[in-house]
Amino acid sequence: MKSKKFWALLLALAMVLSLAACGGGSDNSGSPADSGSTSVVAPEDQTAGDTGSDQADADSDLAYVRGNGKLVVGYTVYEPMNYTDADGNFTGFDTELARAVCERLGVEPEFQEIIWETKEVELAGKSIDCIWNGMTLDAEREANMNCTVPYVKNAQVVVVKAGTEYTDTASLAGKTVVAEVGSAGEAQIIGGEDSEPDAGLAQADYVGKSVQTDCLMEVKAGTADAAVLDLTLANAMTGEGTDYADLEIVDELAVENYGVAFRKGSDVRDAVNDIFAEMVADGSLKALADQYNLELAD
Repeated sequence: MKSKKFWALLLALAMVLSLAACGGGSDNSGSPADSGSTSVVAPEDQTAGDTGSDQADADSDLAYVRGNGKLVVGYTVYEPMNYTDADGNFTGFDTELARAVCERLGVEPEFQEIIWETKEVELAGKSIDCIWNGMTLDAEREANMNCTVPYVKNAQVVVVKAGTEYTDTASLAGKTVVAEVGSAGEAQIIGGEDSEPDAGLAQADYVGKSVQTDCLMEVKAGTADAAVLDLTLANAMTGEGTDYADLEIVDELAVENYGVAFRKGSDVRDAVNDIFAEMVADGSLKALADQYNLELAD
């Protein structure tokens, strides 16, 4: 009898422990059976509806720029396009134009000084979003980057010290001529991917400089005989009332146009083109060009 009672007691104890274990599990919440109003959605169902728009945003440079809230503008110091005036204000035609365009785009401009020779590398690497600095349009640049429509006319000119004997570029054969590395002026001297050098300048001793203003300094100092650079800069920085009053423009070589460059495939270019068209229509682009004595492209 004692043995039967012992085994009966042991069985009852086991049943109590089993019920306690089941009762503890019923306190958990969040399982599908206990949350009638809560549905469980598979991860693929949560994202399936957004895949297309997310991919579109990933491919959109404009979405990238707007997501950052700013357009990083690559520039070099180049009066009258991007420079600091006598009062310490960063200004210039391209500076003010970029600000006006960014306002219409709904982003802030952030100006970042670059080395002109490596501008395409910085653009592709996204350290800048555009090159907006009196950039001459040519076939090579338009093939490798998304460039805007032309917006300002320019030309390459020869600058020498006033009084220098000069008839044409052949006068510079054997003499030292400077230009900015990677510029349209350099292409006039040594040729470009799609262009031949000027026959007279090809006979000169060429020295490349990092910025166009350095070219003017070399001619002023007498360490170079001539500089080949942009008409827009030469007009603004040489002659009476300037720091280079003793320098003068003696020849005009190639007429060209300026454009803004964005990354290859960038849709920011198209948005900026639309804004340029708006500014031409409302007269604001012409007014800004007149302020800096520039001529708009046709």
